[in-house]
Amino acid sequence: MGIDTPAEKPVRDPSPLLGILSEAFPKGVLETGQPQGDAVALVEPGHLLKVMEFLKKDARLQFNMLADITAVDYLGRNPRFDVVYHLVSIPLGHRLRIKVRPDDAAPAVESLVSLWDSANWLEREVWDMFGIRFVGHPDLRRILLYEEFQGHPLRKDYPIRKRQPLIGPKN
Repeated sequence: MGIDTPAEKPVRDPSPLLGILSEAFPKGVLETGQPQGDAVALVEPGHLLKVMEFLKKDARLQFNMLADITAVDYLGRNPRFDVVYHLVSIPLGHRLRIKVRPDDAAPAVESLVSLWDSANWLEREVWDMFGIRFVGHPDLRRILLYEEFQGHPLRKDYPIRKRQPLIGPKN
């Protein structure tokens, strides 16, 4: 068999990752799971920066790549938003999804720019589309929409027919 055949690929069980994380942060990790086989952990917002630093620097984990940050708006749920981070360990071939649920009053989480340079633009996208602030971000401003744009269009309560200052539907 060749080196790329399925029989020879190592099986990567994500459950040890979740165990290591839960053991290191018993109060910071609220729950873990493996929906569809993907390792997922829900983290207390106040522990986010320390958890992410641990995931990046721990020799057993080595999550050296922040692949994406996004958010999900669960309008009607309290808390309303999930901020979702997709991490990859290139040396070990592991993937992990971290979720954080910021407070509804003024949704904000700590910036991860100090850990991964890729967080700079990814956090700006989430700010632009969802209006979730990243505390400590060096340049939190719109990246996809123009500065005069009002609101955050991926929020479920954003009025789709809203007239914007520079463009929009004419009534």
